[in-house]
Amino acid sequence: MQDRIHKEMTLYEKLNILSDAAKYDVSCTSSGVERKGDGTGMGNCVKAGICHSFSADGRCISLLKILFTNECIYDCKYCINRSSNDVKRASFTPEEVCTLTMEFYRRNYIEGLFLSSGILKSPNYTMELLYVTLYRLRHVCNFQGYIHVKAIPGADQRLIRLTGYLADRMSVNLELPTAESLRLLAPHKSRKNILAPMRFVQEKSKENRQEIMLYRNAPQFVPAGQSTQMIIGATPETDYQILSVTESLYKKFDLKRVFFSAFVPVNEDKALPAIREQGPPLLREHRLYQADWLLRFYHFEAGELLDEENPNFNVFLDPKCCWALRHLEMFPVEINRADYYTLLRVPGIGYKSAGRIVKARRMGTLAFEDLKKMGVALKRALYFITCSGRMMYPVRMDEDYITRNLLNTKERLPEGADGMTFKQLSLFDDMNAGTG
Repeated sequence: MQDRIHKEMTLYEKLNILSDAAKYDVSCTSSGVERKGDGTGMGNCVKAGICHSFSADGRCISLLKILFTNECIYDCKYCINRSSNDVKRASFTPEEVCTLTMEFYRRNYIEGLFLSSGILKSPNYTMELLYVTLYRLRHVCNFQGYIHVKAIPGADQRLIRLTGYLADRMSVNLELPTAESLRLLAPHKSRKNILAPMRFVQEKSKENRQEIMLYRNAPQFVPAGQSTQMIIGATPETDYQILSVTESLYKKFDLKRVFFSAFVPVNEDKALPAIREQGPPLLREHRLYQADWLLRFYHFEAGELLDEENPNFNVFLDPKCCWALRHLEMFPVEINRADYYTLLRVPGIGYKSAGRIVKARRMGTLAFEDLKKMGVALKRALYFITCSGRMMYPVRMDEDYITRNLLNTKERLPEGADGMTFKQLSLFDDMNAGTG
């Protein structure tokens, strides 16, 4: 099998091509794994996780992020690696991926591997190559660090299952929010083929958890769960449609994360939007990440944040502020009496600061100066809260009045957002897009 992969290039040349080709896949995330090395191999996974950003304990950490190959049998209109594009092609061998991973790890450049791939020859052929690579990493190189790998839609479930026992996390890219958009821009792919491996990983993970309860030493199948990615802005879906799909994925497939990738126009095609002048829709991506945070940590539902009459987020205000302004009848909230879930709905109060408030008020009455010490963003919260029945300043509970004042606080957005001179977010940027 391996002799069918061309080897004319040096390993360094392949690395340049295939690391650059991987930059459009943003579905990297923290591992959430507590598995430690057993002392016989190299590397380990910790609960803090591995990502191209910052872990929960504040460490800046990184993965070797590469494609196995940028050759592809598909011709997706939005993809730089589509079959009809005249780009320089390269493919690693399993041994080369192992060499790179181990050498980068020994030099303390990385803490794990993120391995994606184009579709070389067929889904089964590609999935088998990924399996062979991970098997060699785990059992020949004895690598015990974090591995995130792609499950290839259309591949045999046996190969996905075998690979899942070697990986910490798997992901299957949804690509586009709806089946209609997929038919328009990626006619060789189908929603059914994409969702099938997602469902398989979900069901196999549930079975594996039961096995581990019965047999403590049972091997773990994708212990860090699965994630996915959607391209935003290549097709006409509204934010409401995108957020509804996101919510459905969390509920139906137990996904750990749904990632959003602002559409980058790398190809010329009449089916794609012409957005070269204003750049990728990064501000929209930012709002969707904030809304995703509200779904996962703040107990909001998609239907609360948007609806058919208001299908898109206000680009000037974060989603929680927009929700609060439409529900002023619920405010102001008394800090010293409101329950935890009510506090979560207050703009400027995050889930950590809400927890601190609930604990601290057991010891006495809280004032505004106390809230600031707890991490509450008073510049937003002051319009929606009282302490001991008093607001911080005289505030008129009027939507237009509060909106004008919130806009004057100039929320900190991604670099360049105010002037609309966007740049593509790096995976090394902190994607903690939590909305306070």
